[in-house]
Amino acid sequence: MWSSMTAGAKISEVSSARLSEADEHLMSTTKRHPKVISLYSGAGGLDYGFEAAGFETVFANDLDHDSCETLRLNRQWSVVERSVFEVPSEEILSVAGVAPGEVDILIGGPPCQPFSKSGYWAKGESARLDDPRAATLDAYLRVVEDLQPRTFLLENVHGIAYSDKNEGLQLLLRKIREINRRTGSRYIPRYEVLNAAWYGVPQLRERFFLIASRDGTIFNFPSPAYTDPSEHRRLRELPSYRTAWDALADVRNDPSEDTGPRGKWAELLPSIPEGHNYLWHTERGGGLPLFGWRRRYWNFLLKLSKSLPSWTIQAQPGPAVGPFHWENRRLSHRELCRIQTFPDGVHVAGGRRSIQRQIGNAVPSLLAEVLGREIKTQLLGYAKVEGPLRLLPPDRSPAPPPHSVLPVPSTYQKLAGRHRAHPGTGKGPRSTQQHDELFV
Repeated sequence: MWSSMTAGAKISEVSSARLSEADEHLMSTTKRHPKVISLYSGAGGLDYGFEAAGFETVFANDLDHDSCETLRLNRQWSVVERSVFEVPSEEILSVAGVAPGEVDILIGGPPCQPFSKSGYWAKGESARLDDPRAATLDAYLRVVEDLQPRTFLLENVHGIAYSDKNEGLQLLLRKIREINRRTGSRYIPRYEVLNAAWYGVPQLRERFFLIASRDGTIFNFPSPAYTDPSEHRRLRELPSYRTAWDALADVRNDPSEDTGPRGKWAELLPSIPEGHNYLWHTERGGGLPLFGWRRRYWNFLLKLSKSLPSWTIQAQPGPAVGPFHWENRRLSHRELCRIQTFPDGVHVAGGRRSIQRQIGNAVPSLLAEVLGREIKTQLLGYAKVEGPLRLLPPDRSPAPPPHSVLPVPSTYQKLAGRHRAHPGTGKGPRSTQQHDELFV
C-alpha cells in the first residue's frame, strides 16, 4: 500500500520536463478517449456525463453494493466495491492500468453531510470539520496527491461554499496548496456553485464544483445557456429552462412499479395545483387554511408543474416529500432518471428506497457532459466538441394545460382554521429532518 507521502515522493521525482513529455505522449495516445478515474461513483451520474463528452472510465469505486451493481449492470467499467479508505492508490493505478501522472482526470463527489444545509444545525465550525463524514474530503485529496491526474473535478453540496460557513472549502484549498508544495504540481483550483437548470437539465439543483489542472491552466466555467423565462440573465436573451414536460412527456412506466403516494397526506395531493406545495393550503394560499405559513419544509406535498423544471430530486424523501408527479403520485424509476438526465438505457439496481437514494445523490449527467466538454477543450488540449449535447432533453414546448384540482377531502377539512405562521429564519424550532432544504 502506498501512503500519500510515498506516492507523493515518487511523483516529485519526475521532473517538470518529464511530466511535459508524458503529457505530450498522452495527447497522442489518448486522443479519442481521455481516461477517467472515478471515486464515490454512486449510480454513475458524473461518469455517464463524461462518457457522453468522449471520456472513458477506467476505474470506478463505491462502498454501496447497490450502486456498484448499477455500474456493473450498465457498463463494462472496472468497479471496486470497497470504502475508498480501504483502497490503496497502488491498487487504483493497477486496476486502471495507468502509472502516476498518466490519468487524464479524477472525478468524484465525496459525501459531506456536515456541509449540507441540515449540517449547519451543528454548533460551530469545528463541529463540522470534526465530523467523521468530513474525512471523505481527505480521502479524495489523498488520491489526487498519489495519482497526480492531469486534471481533477470535485463535486459537493453547495453549502460547502457558504461565505460565512466555508471551513470545508478552506480545508480543500489549504490541502491543495500542500499537495502542490510536496509534489511540485501547480493545481490552481477554480470553483463555482452551479444550477443544473442553467445548462439544460430539467431540474433546479445547485451543486458545488471545484476543477483544477496539474500544469496550472485556469479553468473557466461555462456561462449559463438557459434561463428562467421570467428573468433576463445579464441582459442576454437565452432560451427558457428545459421543463419537467420536456423530460417526462414520452416516458412509459412499468405498470408493475408501485408509484402510489403513501402516508397520512396522500389523499390531499389532488387538491394542490401543479407547481405548488402545502403553502396552497395556508391563509396566504388559494386553498383551505390547513397549515401555518412556512411551518413545513418547502418540498412538503410539492408537485411538479409541466411548464417548469423539476425541483431537486431528494435522496431520502419521507412519504409526504416531493416533488410528486402532476398525476398525484410518486415519480417512477424511469422518470427520476430522466429528470437527472441519465442515458435512457440505464437501469438502477435495488429496491425502491435504494433506487431513489442512488438517483437522488447523483450529479445530473447532462451537467457533467457540459463540464466534460469544457475540460477536454480548456485543460486537456482537445479540439472543441461540435454538435448538440447528447443528453439534452428535447424542447417539447408548449406544455399541456395543468391538471384540474379536486376539492379537499372531508378527512382534512376539520384542520381548517387559524394557524400560526413561522416566526422567521432562525426563530423557529430546530429542524431534525435530514434534507438538503430549509424553510424558504
